[in-house]
Amino acid sequence: MKKSRFTEEQIIGFLRQAEAGIPVKELCRKGGFSDQTFYNWRSKYAGMQVSEAKRLRELESENAKLKKLLAEAHLDIHALKGVFGVKR
Repeated sequence: MKKSRFTEEQIIGFLRQAEAGIPVKELCRKGGFSDQTFYNWRSKYAGMQVSEAKRLRELESENAKLKKLLAEAHLDIHALKGVFGVKR
């Protein structure tokens, strides 16, 4: 996954500025990102505090590790079934 140029703190700061009344177009121009990026951030981080966003990132990385371990376990099981055969 591509690493963002902006931290969670900065993203949440941009969202707070938009909630305060700054137009989205102006905020995007000043921040150097697109409207679509802003709306993606808003759908992901809306209503979050900075600590919650950090916890979300930790959970996502942990989830990715667990998915990788599960995929490796399934590959091992499939390989063992291929070598030893399946009981009938």
